[in-house]
Amino acid sequence: MLSKNEQKLAEVREKTAEIFEDLIISQKLALQAIEACDSKSFDQVKVPLKTINAKVEDVDNLILKIFALYTPEASDLREMVGFLKITSSLQRIAINEKNYMKNMEICNPESGDEMKRVIKESLSINRCTIKALEYTVEMLHETEDKDRIKDLASKIDVENSKTDDIYSMIEKDALQVMHKEHVINEDMLNLLKYIRKNSKIIDRLEDISSRLLFARIGGKL
Repeated sequence: MLSKNEQKLAEVREKTAEIFEDLIISQKLALQAIEACDSKSFDQVKVPLKTINAKVEDVDNLILKIFALYTPEASDLREMVGFLKITSSLQRIAINEKNYMKNMEICNPESGDEMKRVIKESLSINRCTIKALEYTVEMLHETEDKDRIKDLASKIDVENSKTDDIYSMIEKDALQVMHKEHVINEDMLNLLKYIRKNSKIIDRLEDISSRLLFARIGGKL
């Protein structure tokens, strides 16, 4: 039978996982909306994000309650401190996602062929982000198998590396087109900026995975 402390810790994990699930839903809706270049669907992306601040506050309050009423052991204490950092990162990810969708209103039926091509190619980054989010949820639920935890962290690292490579290729191709045409396309430069900021979400997920590694396994953070 789980102790009160263990029960509350399990509750923290579940509530945090729910926030990640909201982010996954939002990312999938974003992918569908941008694939269709349907700006009318963009508002749907924000729906799962609306309750994230309240859910984060709920998790933070639960952690503070555990500190106040129980005496977490060293490993549990590491995890509680880690989760306080993780919830802060989740709020920033939600903000990133909202800003990204606002900026991607540049995607519409009237967009030029080159813009549509770059947008389509950039969606590989969104797919990597969804995978990384799903791997992070698995890490949250895996508390015993250290090898599995390390494997999931490595998979998140791989997805992060992919996004860097994808963005580098997109940027290189777009700049080459502008150089060839001897035109500075401000809309394209803005689009590259939006794509780059979107790719930063995985950087936050990589930081979250490192905190989970530290919480479950220890070592240096």
